[in-house]
Amino acid sequence: MEEGLIPNVSVDCVVFGFDFTTLNVLLIERNFTVDGVVYDDLKLPGDLMRLDEDLDTAAGRILKENTGLSNIYLNQFKSFGSPDRLKKKPRDMKWLLQIDHPEEHVITIAYYSLIDISAQHNSDLIISDNARWCPVHEVTDLVMDHMDIVQCALEHLRIELLNKPIGFELLPDKFTLSQMQKLYEVILETTFDKRNFRKKISSMKYLIPLNEKQVGVAHKPARLYIFSREVYTKTKKDNFDFSV
Repeated sequence: MEEGLIPNVSVDCVVFGFDFTTLNVLLIERNFTVDGVVYDDLKLPGDLMRLDEDLDTAAGRILKENTGLSNIYLNQFKSFGSPDRLKKKPRDMKWLLQIDHPEEHVITIAYYSLIDISAQHNSDLIISDNARWCPVHEVTDLVMDHMDIVQCALEHLRIELLNKPIGFELLPDKFTLSQMQKLYEVILETTFDKRNFRKKISSMKYLIPLNEKQVGVAHKPARLYIFSREVYTKTKKDNFDFSV
């Protein structure tokens, strides 16, 4: 094992990305061979903590290594410490032995992160060679207990989305109300009437209309909006409710 690592404390990151149609999660391909058998599966971005890191620093490092991005939204949502979490699947124990992992009981602190991955995103987003975006609804099996971690992150995201304007982290700087509605519908797995949705968001003083419209679209261009964090900080309500 690499020196300077804490062998029984890790940080895993559930990185959500939205592309205007689908909520995706960033997964890492895990390929290894034992006794001539080739294993190929998927895991969350994660790593053991370093001796000189705190939790937030470790999460930021993991995200930087896998996306090329810094200073993106991070939310620590839960820790996972079941004594048998590394033993759920025989292949996981074979992998741990192959990488000379001395600890069978590892406590993982989990974060989720939000990234706009639409075509309008800036070029700083660089996905590592062994990583790929997968639609959340298509992910059914991951290594160890990573599936549980993804499901728990999704539950926390939905709760936060109803009470805080975190959804804007998944949208480009300038967006349409239809794009915003689609985001809420996809994450909350529901459908909003267009009129009712706009009535819900009409009280959001931090949703600023621009004197700009979409360009290069086949349909009638829609007005663009921005999210003002400054206005939100001044006008936010403690109990804003976006429940369906």
